[in-house]
Amino acid sequence: MKYAWYLFVCFPVLLQAQYKYGLTPVTLQQYQQQVKANPEKELVNLASTIPGIVLDIRYATTNNFTGEVIYTLSRAYARKPVAEALKKAQEEFSRHGVGIKVYDGYRPYSATVKFYEVYRDTTYVASPYKGSRHNRGCAIDMTLVDLKTGEELKMPTEYDSFKKEAWPTTPVKDPVIKKNRDLIISIMHKHGFKVNASEWWHFDFNGWQKFEVMDIDFEELE
Repeated sequence: MKYAWYLFVCFPVLLQAQYKYGLTPVTLQQYQQQVKANPEKELVNLASTIPGIVLDIRYATTNNFTGEVIYTLSRAYARKPVAEALKKAQEEFSRHGVGIKVYDGYRPYSATVKFYEVYRDTTYVASPYKGSRHNRGCAIDMTLVDLKTGEELKMPTEYDSFKKEAWPTTPVKDPVIKKNRDLIISIMHKHGFKVNASEWWHFDFNGWQKFEVMDIDFEELE
């Protein structure tokens, strides 16, 4: 009886709090049904799919703009077509002696809500009213590493910088940094990705509109 009272009184309040920005993301059960109907919607583990890819999942650490651990697992997922395109990009990068290091891939909607409530500037943080391309499994945060040394290539800013220098259109004086930024953007563009207007490291997959916003924890995908 007490449990029934809890469901009747408290559950609507919890649900309202969870979806207080008016967006109802896809749950695990809904996602599983969608994948059965369309295998292209599967979230693929990038480390298991792309040879040589390096992970540095910042939101599984405190080394991010929130200063908090957001993910309990250090994982990078993306929708199947995104992973396939990224694999082709990795192959081309390797011919230049560099490889992909991923900072973030698919991001649960609940994390986007957290980010927005920490920093409400939607120039850099996605609006929870719409959700992000990360929430759809269609965005990759990344940089490049030297295949011989494993060191990151020099880029205009650190990851998650909120400075204008992070914008891909901001002029760069250092020729090495400009060359590196041009390389990552050009090859990713060639393989179906568009760089974000305020983040040189953020690439959206063309056709992201076909995929739904999800709120599925990494543990549920294991």
